[in-house]
Amino acid sequence: MTSFLPATTESLDLAVDAKDPSESISILYQVLDYPSSSPDALRMKEQAITNLTEHLREQNRAEDLHSLLTQLRPFFSLIPKAKTAKIVRGIIDSVAKIPGTTDLQITLCKEMVQWTRAEKHTFLRQRVEARLAAFLMESKEYSEALTLLSSLVKEVRRLDDKLLLVDIDLLESKLHFSLRNLPKLLIYVPPAQQGSIDLQSGILHAEEKDSKTAYSYFFEAFESFNALDDPKAVFSQKYMLLCKIMVSQADDVAGIISSKAGLQYLGPDLDAMKAVADAHSKRSLKLFEIALRDFKAQLEEDPIVHRHLSSMYDTLMEQNLCRLIEPFARVEIAHIAELIELPVDPVERKLSQMILDKLFAGTLDQGAGCLVIFDDSKTDAIYPATLETISNIGKVVDSLFVRSAKIVA
Repeated sequence: MTSFLPATTESLDLAVDAKDPSESISILYQVLDYPSSSPDALRMKEQAITNLTEHLREQNRAEDLHSLLTQLRPFFSLIPKAKTAKIVRGIIDSVAKIPGTTDLQITLCKEMVQWTRAEKHTFLRQRVEARLAAFLMESKEYSEALTLLSSLVKEVRRLDDKLLLVDIDLLESKLHFSLRNLPKLLIYVPPAQQGSIDLQSGILHAEEKDSKTAYSYFFEAFESFNALDDPKAVFSQKYMLLCKIMVSQADDVAGIISSKAGLQYLGPDLDAMKAVADAHSKRSLKLFEIALRDFKAQLEEDPIVHRHLSSMYDTLMEQNLCRLIEPFARVEIAHIAELIELPVDPVERKLSQMILDKLFAGTLDQGAGCLVIFDDSKTDAIYPATLETISNIGKVVDSLFVRSAKIVA
């Protein structure tokens, strides 16, 4: 009887279909023992490791996870370093989820640090050392953790690994807090830097269309800069107002500007946002155009505001045009432009784009200068059902063809 199973999809399916977790774990170990190192076998083994790690974590078998990491070292020489790092960190994370394993986690990380040094896995070693420092801090081994981080931070700064550096700085700050070394604690995240981080976080969340979260970050940035009398406070408040407009709460803008904090920063930046808020509240493209013209420096020349206002302007224009053309079956483009109080050319371009985007059904009769709106044609439900039936028949025929080919062969 062989002590291994082939590293194939069928073997992995066998583990999934096993009656109990112990049987699944046994099958997955046998897959890992399969001697082949072909690309397909390696890929199957990677999946087996993922499944095995999950099973061992669910069974709280921390020692087995520890042994698995040691057992896999020969396998790591066969796969790219990036995949090795993913597997190692995944197993360490799994051990961390099992209660009462802090000492084992420290032992595991120390062993992996030694191994990664020998194998020259610099990227992985640095992350394992950062994790080790966190575990040491959890065990109140503050001195050892601080010594480890002091050495690690110099190395990471030379490599300019910004993401890991932030993690290390945060961890070092927590260590100094635990040691009640408050002067050192404040060095790592000073208010000005924290304000800059919050400001950038708000910008990124606004870019992802998450305006509510962006507002929270801009507010935190404003609080930091306002306490320091930093000029960036006005930009933070400006972007706060932008977020209010983007979530259709433009009526709140005037209240924020007239608040005690807002009155300190009255000026063209806040006046510009108030003008945009008024235009948005009244759904007026004309007032929007006036705001963009009167506050060009504050709106169009600010890349963050300009990007969002462009999108907002397009949406507002589409909404207004849809409302205006609704009563008509055929209407002159010049008449629509007159109603919306904009030049004919941009209105014609926008209508053309809206037709292409299927925001409404129609066509432009440019010879007559008219827009023709079609009646909404309701899709007959029989057509999608027919297409689905034909598709299913095609799949059945393909399956029968494959079977018949195997019989003939």
